[in-house]
Amino acid sequence: MLVLSRKPGECIIIGDMVRVTVTEVRGDRVKLSFEAPLEISIHREEVYRRIMKEHREKSSPRDQKGVSQFISECA
Repeated sequence: MLVLSRKPGECIIIGDMVRVTVTEVRGDRVKLSFEAPLEISIHREEVYRRIMKEHREKSSPRDQKGVSQFISECA
């Protein structure tokens, strides 16, 4: 895991296509903005987990192996 410190207005670049900018820091809250191509999905973790749960319920057991591993790594 990489941990970085950024100030408001500073950015982090992920790959060649995603830019994350710290737009505001207020107390224990950080506001981030994301710039990415439309084909890249960006979700809060709790929304992503709900989407993956719904996907698992609809998919075959064979399709679930990779998704389950990724979700457990995020926990």
